[in-house]
Amino acid sequence: MASAIHQFGALMNTKGDRMLFKQMALACAMTASFTATAVHAQDSYPERPVKIIVALPAGGSADMIARVVGQKLATELKQPFVVDNKAGASGQIGTPAVARSAPDGYTLMVSPASFLTTNKSIFKSLPYDPEADFAISKLVNQPMVLVVKDKQKFPSVAAVVAAAKAAPGKLTFASSGDGSPQHLAALMFETRTQAKMLHVPYKGGAPAVNDTLAGNVDMLFAVLPEALPHIQSGRLHAVGLMAPKRIANLPNTPTMAEGGFADLNLSAWVGLFAPAKTPQPIIDKLNRAVRVALDSDIKTKLGENGMEVAPSTPEQLKQTVSQDIKLHAELVKAAGIQPQ
Repeated sequence: MASAIHQFGALMNTKGDRMLFKQMALACAMTASFTATAVHAQDSYPERPVKIIVALPAGGSADMIARVVGQKLATELKQPFVVDNKAGASGQIGTPAVARSAPDGYTLMVSPASFLTTNKSIFKSLPYDPEADFAISKLVNQPMVLVVKDKQKFPSVAAVVAAAKAAPGKLTFASSGDGSPQHLAALMFETRTQAKMLHVPYKGGAPAVNDTLAGNVDMLFAVLPEALPHIQSGRLHAVGLMAPKRIANLPNTPTMAEGGFADLNLSAWVGLFAPAKTPQPIIDKLNRAVRVALDSDIKTKLGENGMEVAPSTPEQLKQTVSQDIKLHAELVKAAGIQPQ
């Protein structure tokens, strides 16, 4: 480029021509400098602490995943990864906060699928595009399990369905909010069993579990990691697993199919995301770091808590988001839920 500018400059004879030449040379120099600075920033990323926003309260599975994975990312990338909980409004406080952040890799999000998939159907508009924005990598898959406090009243899936049909809209189920994985699992259950129940939303999985433990609601379609300790302690009874086969964590809990209700499988995945227009080199660097993190000792730790590590490419995660938007839209429509 310098040679071409020099040759062009030789043709400049008038004062105006020489001024134009100087302006062009300055513009080229500034462009080169800006490009070099941007490349350096991406190569040296991260140079300061990184914030991970979780649009749910502390104590839930997404929060736990963010903290465990964040610690490993900090080790791998030599900077702190700090979790910031921005709970409420079915993810519509924390998720837009990430979407509005500078696309520089210093504000990320660990989110359950529902805030990017189900929310597309239950809200009239979103301040972000879940199919175009965000994707870095899927982190884990989490089975859903139906749990109750009163084992005598609800010993099986069939007993739950019978009780719900005997008193439509009377049995209550908790969730971590409208459009949450727990809510979506219940919608699938209602649609495919023709049972009608009353939804009681909470601001996160932890308070939903707590009220189920207290007997204030009849049941919870729980993300397994949130309910597993209480199932193992006997404080909650696992009625049925929304998975194609039994799992090692709950060897004595039957699947929904075993309970007489096939095609009731749902996994609540959690992913790592960044604002739209985050430079691809930063996305790729984070994706590689996630793969290293999930292939460490936390693979065993997460597995013990009912989670299956499931790293992906950004493209694979975008495809998963698009597929789940369609599936969840069908469930929301079948349930007769109108967008807010």
